Amino acid sequence: MAGKPSATIRYTTMRLGIFFACLVAVLGLVELGVLPSGIGDANYIWVVLLALLISAPLSLVLLRKQRDEMSQQITPKVEGVRSRLSANRNQEDEADDAARTS
Repeated sequence: MAGKPSATIRYTTMRLGIFFACLVAVLGLVELGVLPSGIGDANYIWVVLLALLISAPLSLVLLRKQRDEMSQQITPKVEGVRSRLSANRNQEDEADDAARTS
């Protein structure tokens, strides 16, 4: 896995790509008058929120494989951290028990 880019970086890059594609599409539709341009000065906020709303389900469907790869890459690291925290907690409990009995 040394030559392979991080699954998290790959997923994040693809997620941002989908968002920006949706942003460009929404901007185009607003410019063509297909979609309303928002209320007053809220045009950019409206466009960004609409792009987020559209890109979220697209990413959910289109990036399933990348999300699974990222999960497989992250899970062992999370389990290692959990086991170290548990070991540290057990050491602290043993130290507290030893201090109480002295």
